[in-house]
Amino acid sequence: MQRRPQQAGPGSRTPPSAPSATPTPAWAAADCSAAEPVGGLQEYYYELCMEKSQEIKPFILHILQEVDEEIEKGLVGITLNVAGNCHLMPVERVTGEDFWILCRILKNNPYINGLDVRYNLISDVGASYAAKLLQKQHNLIYLNLMFNDIGPEGGELIAKALHKNTTLKHLRMTGNKIENKGGMFFAAMLQINSSLEKLDVGDCDLEESTVHLGHMLKENQCLVELHMCKHDIKNCGMKQLCDALYLNRTLRYLDVSCNKITQDGMVCLADVLKSNTTLEVIDLSFNRIENAGANYLSDALASHNRTLKALSVVSNKIEGEGLVALSQSMKTNPTLSNIYIWGNKFDEATRVAYSDLIHMGRLKSDNTDVEPFVVDGHVYLAEVSNGLKRHYYWTPGYGEACSPSSNAGFTLVPVGQYL
Repeated sequence: MQRRPQQAGPGSRTPPSAPSATPTPAWAAADCSAAEPVGGLQEYYYELCMEKSQEIKPFILHILQEVDEEIEKGLVGITLNVAGNCHLMPVERVTGEDFWILCRILKNNPYINGLDVRYNLISDVGASYAAKLLQKQHNLIYLNLMFNDIGPEGGELIAKALHKNTTLKHLRMTGNKIENKGGMFFAAMLQINSSLEKLDVGDCDLEESTVHLGHMLKENQCLVELHMCKHDIKNCGMKQLCDALYLNRTLRYLDVSCNKITQDGMVCLADVLKSNTTLEVIDLSFNRIENAGANYLSDALASHNRTLKALSVVSNKIEGEGLVALSQSMKTNPTLSNIYIWGNKFDEATRVAYSDLIHMGRLKSDNTDVEPFVVDGHVYLAEVSNGLKRHYYWTPGYGEACSPSSNAGFTLVPVGQYL
């Protein structure tokens, strides 16, 4: 049983459509009704399914068996991991009614404090059960609901349940289309909730949510990490966020990747960085800040800011001038340790500048997404698989799934055990 929430399932994070050449495990091939499980969570699951005439799913039985074994070993702080995107074994997706049974199993269980059901089909039905779980389960600190077909109504129920919840620290709603309606309820909740430290509402069909989330950031004093990718944020929205960041003293990780922010938005952010002393990680990947935006940031980082540790400007239409300026800022800024630049336009000056940073030891090879090599006396940069959240949606089927180099953002800004 995986215990770190960054891991989506036993051995894999690839999307559910990925092909599998792995033979069907014996537990999956067996008829689950042929032999009743004995003891613990397995038995409870079996009894609840029989009571509700619900289909017994071998995959869930297998996961619960692993949890039972961990409990027998005396382990606590266990994450119940029933992710639906594991390609190494056959998985039948969890539905809303299946989720009700999981919630019953979790209720008042002192050994389990995390639940990961990413890439399933719990929908708004399951969201209603999740809301009730948040009201009744007082030791749940991690809940991953990403990509579960939850809509605005389900988002509203979950957000309202968090008004009085004082234990949940990490919530992933990524990919659930809660839209602006659901997003407003989350923004309102964050002005009241006093425990949630990490929230991902990226790719939720929210558009220009910065007005409401900006108001929240002015009031909230516990949120440490906020993901707002694919929110259709433009420069005016970035300004609203920056206005809030002048007053916020807790946010350490801001993700505004995959938006429509240009160089004008960087004027505001650079000004914030001159006085802000809490932001440690900023993800600007897949925007369009260009050379001018990179220059604004490099000026702030070179002369003023001494708290930012990591910056991602992947795929931002930056050319040599802006990339070299960012590299120069690292020479005078001792705090900035991680920078990610792949997907921009590298000229020879850029290639030499980052090669020099790496060779002189100022930029460690694990802390960037490029690696220099030489051909016929000329320096080039190759891409390497490092980043702030490289394995956020998936992980390889081999190697270390949660290495610090591939998920540097979470290493630099740790929030609680196993989070």
